[in-house]
Order: sequence, then C-alpha cells, then structure tokens
Amino acid sequence: MTAHTSRKTARRWQVHFVLPALLVAIPAFASTVRIYVTNSAGDSVDVVDPATNKVVQVIKGIEVPHGVNFSPDGKRVYVTNESKSELEVIDRESGKIVKSVALSGRPNNIAVSKNGRLVFICINEKPGALDIVDTVSLTKANSIPVKAALHNVFMTPDGKYAVAGSVAGKFMVVVDAATQKVAWDLQFDKGVRPMSFDANSDGSTNRAFVQLSGLDGFAVVDFASRKEVARIKHPDEHTGYGIAEQRAAAPSHGIGVAPDGKTLWVNSVYANAVFAYSLPDLKLLGRAELPSLEVSGRHAVGSVPDWLTFTPDSKTVYVADSGLRSVSAIDAKTMKEVARIRVGEVPKRMNTFVLP
Repeated sequence: MTAHTSRKTARRWQVHFVLPALLVAIPAFASTVRIYVTNSAGDSVDVVDPATNKVVQVIKGIEVPHGVNFSPDGKRVYVTNESKSELEVIDRESGKIVKSVALSGRPNNIAVSKNGRLVFICINEKPGALDIVDTVSLTKANSIPVKAALHNVFMTPDGKYAVAGSVAGKFMVVVDAATQKVAWDLQFDKGVRPMSFDANSDGSTNRAFVQLSGLDGFAVVDFASRKEVARIKHPDEHTGYGIAEQRAAAPSHGIGVAPDGKTLWVNSVYANAVFAYSLPDLKLLGRAELPSLEVSGRHAVGSVPDWLTFTPDSKTVYVADSGLRSVSAIDAKTMKEVARIRVGEVPKRMNTFVLP
C-alpha cells in the first residue's frame, strides 16, 4: 500500500467513523434561517435548521420535486413538481400545498422576482419555454418561447433579469423581468448548467459564472459586453469518482457566490470536493473534501455533489451529496465538513430561506 493510498484510506475512515465528533454546534442566527433540500428521486422536501443541523420539517406529497424558492414575505414556498408539470405553492409554516399551478411542460429550476410578484420556471422539454406564474392570482400568466428546453434559471443580483440556461441548446438566455421579453442570449460550445453572478459596486450585474457540460470548472461571462471572457478548470484531481456514477456529462454541477460576495464556491464530482475561489480575482483558495462510501469490490462511491447554498453570514456552505442521501455542512473558513445531515432520495436542488 502506498503512502498516498494510506492517507486516502485514513481520510475515509475519519469521514465514516468520527462523524459524531463533527456534529458541532453552529451559532444561532438572529433571524429564522432554513436550508430547503429537494429529494429528486423521492416525493419530499427536507427542511434543515442550520443552527442545529437537524431536519425540522418534511414537506411530503411532491413526486420528483426539482427547484425550490420562496416568497419575499416568507409565507410561501414554491416547488416545481416534475411528475405533474406543476408549480406547488406551499404554506411555509404548515408545509401543506395550498395551490397547484399547471405549467406548459415538465419544469426544472425556478427563480422569484425581486418584488415577489413573478415566479420564473424553466420548462425542460421541447420546444422549450420560460413559464411565468403570477403570485397574486397564482396562475400561469405568460410563457416565453425559446430555442430549446431550459434547465436552470436565476435572478441577477439587481433583480432586473432572469437568466436561464439550456443543456440541449447550449445557450444562456437573458429575460428582462419588467417587460418579460428576451433581452439577449449567448451561445456556447457545450450545454449550459448551473450559474451564479457577482455584482459591481452599484449593485448591477458584473459577471456570470456558468457551468458547462463536460467541463470540470466554469466559464466566465462579462455581463455588460455579453461575451465569454475566461474559462476556469479545476485542478486535475481525477480520483476515479464520477465515472461509475456516469457523471462525465456534468462533472461540475453546483456553483454559488457567497452572500458576502468574497468567494465563489464550485462543486467537482471528479475531485469529490467543493473548490473555493476568491473574488474578484478568481484565485483558487482551496478545496473542501466531501464524504465517500466504501463499496466492496469496487472504487469508493463519491458524494456526487449536485448543488450548494450558504448561510446568510457566509460562514457555512451546504452541499447536496446526491449519491449518499445526505447534505454536507462545510465550514467556509477551515474548509472542513462540520456536519452531515441525512435526507431523502437523491438530494439535489437546495435553497436558503431567511425569514424577513
């Protein structure tokens, strides 16, 4: 056995058998904060209290939930239901579905306008559209046609635009939230997956950080010039993870700018880790190793990180371990896992709720 193999084995031993010691208390937040986790191969959404890192609520009855988001007043949770092609409107306190809104096709991720009046929903089937639900009438108010099926949509930091990506069409499309019209789009050589944004000093959108199919890293788009200006690749740390899980098409899935705007965090299936980059210079700061599972007769199964989100103080990063039915809480300063929370089947999309 080599020294490198011994170190890897020791790290896995620590991950699997010293877990109770990692469940340290995280300071309570001044306001109510919850981490919502959609279990994409199940029919539930787990709600985690980051002060205790325990599941405190389970929303049931949504088969194949995908995206999750919230009304600004904190009263509603919005979850897309792939099995029924609906947007489920949920009373946050009770966890009960109060309205199901029919959509134009199978939905994926969602975004909520800054004023809370609109929910933008990616329709991930041909011919492709961005549905818009009015949150006052709770009806589908518009459906913007696009060139191909859409996967993920996000609001820009200033709230002026909803930006959606297409895996099949290999483009990102920018929609003016006020006019509900396409402002511009940008073509890539690979499918567009999750993305995040940083802001200029005046609050306007500076750059988009875009994950692409087959790229273990991300592209950098200058929002003002509407051009790709760089492509960042993670360090080559192909440790055998992700191949058996057939994740070569999406080796890096899950990206986010921390709330304080100082760091960009990016998942890597191949490295079984989440990488941190400083902003604005995109200098690699380090990596947080994610858990793995030993399987007799084959390579260890990685966590297959699929999404991430943050506590409002930027001190903790939550990563969806879609291959392990868990969520890892990562201390942003030490880049170490401090808790692992058991959730449902194939956790993927997550979002952070903060009570106003």
